[in-house]
Amino acid sequence: MKKTISIIGSGFSSLAASCYLAKAGYDVTIFEKNSTIGGRARQLKKDGFTFDIGPTWYWMPDVFERFFSDFNKKPSDYYDLDKLNPAYSVYFGKDDFITIEDTLDKIKVAFENEEKGSSLKLNSFIEKAKSNYDIAIKDLVYNPGVSPLELVTPATIKKLNQFFSTIKTDVRKQFKNNRLVKILEFPVLFLGAKPSDTPSFYSFMNYADFGLGTFHPKKGMYQVILAIESLAKELGVTIKTQNSIDKIIVENSEASGIIANGITYKSDIIVSGADYHHTETLLDKPYRQYTENYWNKKTFAPSSLLFYVGFDKKLKNVNHHTLFFDVDFDVHAEAIYDKPKWPENPLFYASFPSKTDDSSAPTGKEAGIFLIPLAPGIEDTQELRNIYFDKILTRFEKLTSQEVKNAVLFKESFCLNDFINDYNSYKGNAYGMANTLLQTAFLRPKLKSKKVKNLYFTGQLTVPGPGVPPSLISGKLVADLVTKHHKL
Repeated sequence: MKKTISIIGSGFSSLAASCYLAKAGYDVTIFEKNSTIGGRARQLKKDGFTFDIGPTWYWMPDVFERFFSDFNKKPSDYYDLDKLNPAYSVYFGKDDFITIEDTLDKIKVAFENEEKGSSLKLNSFIEKAKSNYDIAIKDLVYNPGVSPLELVTPATIKKLNQFFSTIKTDVRKQFKNNRLVKILEFPVLFLGAKPSDTPSFYSFMNYADFGLGTFHPKKGMYQVILAIESLAKELGVTIKTQNSIDKIIVENSEASGIIANGITYKSDIIVSGADYHHTETLLDKPYRQYTENYWNKKTFAPSSLLFYVGFDKKLKNVNHHTLFFDVDFDVHAEAIYDKPKWPENPLFYASFPSKTDDSSAPTGKEAGIFLIPLAPGIEDTQELRNIYFDKILTRFEKLTSQEVKNAVLFKESFCLNDFINDYNSYKGNAYGMANTLLQTAFLRPKLKSKKVKNLYFTGQLTVPGPGVPPSLISGKLVADLVTKHHKL
């Protein structure tokens, strides 16, 4: 008889793990608390508009290709991918922006226009970033975070100094133009920490940005979720939605099942892709690995205030992805990491998928997603949400020289309380635990429980870290550990 595996949650890591485990011959069932799958990558549809609720950036296409190739498939078997040009634009003031196009050569021209001699420096910077990418994404991140020795290879020994310097130091040593500095520091925000706390080695994110480019799956990121769901079902995975987990059953320090919606499901192995902290609350206290004090001391990636807005007209002077860096980043970062509070003048990001994807909005209308990074654990009220919506739209109108408030058909918001309610997210964080030096690889919460046999974890709070590509990799890593410890 096949060994049974219950997987908690249906985000990228859980879905990926389910595919690998089903392929290996296990009987796999996913339990999802919400009515639709996808975890943070769910979708919102309203009045003919379609929004990705969570991730909107498709970076590192090679990671997606590697995932599907493990099943003799290609992304194109499931969805169509467009390379965006421009990839994004960055506003620094009224009608004042830099556009990042779709090739490094074009980006070098933009840099050179901004600062003489910067294109040569950029070339050298990206060459190093590519070298780091080849080491990290093709090798290091596919390690399970079990031992410090995973990080010790001939290639990493040569780059040891890069683990003790920071992105901020490296970028500012080479580039003096503050606008270019901001653009080069931007990609590491996906890792959830300040550039001043992110090791230099993580410059591989700059290669992902400038070297590989930014893509968009037609009909949105949710198509990737649907693709992996299709693959999972082809492999025999069962998915149960609207099944909230009440408890993980442990007998003699061994996980033996779960209780979902009051019903007991016996299982040989449990894998949780739900919030790590929340998953441990489903265990009796003696079986929890990490204390509340442990979680409280960790550096978490930001939460977010998100708005999904239907506009009654097409918008001007914006691209599919547009960043608004017209205020002081350091002051906003302080409000996230050092003295948690609502930022006075926040940076924000906006995505207009209908600029490149007609399925996102009715003809002649625009779908807009706005995101403000926030500290996890702060107050979240409807009144604050409304105040900040008005703040950013006022700035948006001024910076892009157009009126948009009068064209808002509707707005839906999503913030800390929703991250907690919908995803059981610790302190309402949006992106998991930041990738700082002391929270990298083997220093992150473990994939395998140290206290409960047959209990495993996957997702952005464990290895390798936050983001969609790392979540896919996390699903593979946990599946590899399961198959290693539980031979069929």
